[in-house]
Amino acid sequence: MNVKQFVQQHRKDWKELEGLITTLHKNKRKISGKHIDQFNRLYQKTTQHLSYSQTYFKDEDVTAYLNGLVAKSHNLLYKDQISSMKQIRYFFTTRFIGLLAEQWKFVIIAMILFTLGGLGSFLSVLHDPLHIYAVLPADIAQAVDPEQLGASDGMVNASLMSAEIMTNNIQVAILAFAGGITFGLLTVFLLVYNGIIVGALAALFWHYGMTYEFWAYIVPHGMIELTAIFIAGGAGLLMGYKLFVPGEYSRSYQLKENAKRSVLLLLGTIPLFIIAGVIEGFITPAAISLEAKYLVAILTVVGLILYVAIGNSLLRKNKVFSKAVHDS
Repeated sequence: MNVKQFVQQHRKDWKELEGLITTLHKNKRKISGKHIDQFNRLYQKTTQHLSYSQTYFKDEDVTAYLNGLVAKSHNLLYKDQISSMKQIRYFFTTRFIGLLAEQWKFVIIAMILFTLGGLGSFLSVLHDPLHIYAVLPADIAQAVDPEQLGASDGMVNASLMSAEIMTNNIQVAILAFAGGITFGLLTVFLLVYNGIIVGALAALFWHYGMTYEFWAYIVPHGMIELTAIFIAGGAGLLMGYKLFVPGEYSRSYQLKENAKRSVLLLLGTIPLFIIAGVIEGFITPAAISLEAKYLVAILTVVGLILYVAIGNSLLRKNKVFSKAVHDS
């Protein structure tokens, strides 16, 4: 049996289970014994389908779909209604990490696109500093003065600056995500373009012998900020890829399903942008030593690593628990 035959043979049961999940969520006080029996029967069948799909169609979309359907059913069967705060905590500690684990290749591709743009503009401006005016938008190129770096430390309105930065970065992330609708072309452009800006500025400060100072003002917020942008960009690339290569499903179905997944990835980046905005607004322009700014960058990297490591640990525990429930 190929994946197309597998989907066609069992699609009716899956749709029926989806409908029951919706019904049971909306009318918990009016659940009949018939509904419960029907739900239990379909749940058991779908867990068997998931096991089969994980064995024979591991990398196909149907496996991810069934995994989500079984998870929803499991939550309905074995978990009490939880508070909004617990839902939020579960999303950021487990669900978001799970999505990253599934789509990490697209996040890496987003990082590579950004890096290629940055490397190209760095080499261009390194060869001739005047190329900065051809590479960067005129307003940015004319406003940059390496000799004034740090001159306004401690003199900016930090709260206002932080709010503006967060708003701008979230807008960039939303555009990178939404660019998936253009088959990922807009997403690719945004990632490369943002890399070009950073690379050109890095080369300009290199010419002035201020590389150490330049990166001290970039990396404290940049490590978290770029991670969030790569995740948002990866979400857009995922959606674009599924539109280019829909596989056994229609493009409208792929758009619907992968837009949901990509939106969750995008939502997961919002706290990262908030943290990056706070650092960029309050710490980056603060009148502290460059070493202190590098120390903040190191702490953000350690924090990201710990966040992913703890999330992976919780994710593995949930998978072990779910498997035990399914096997029982």
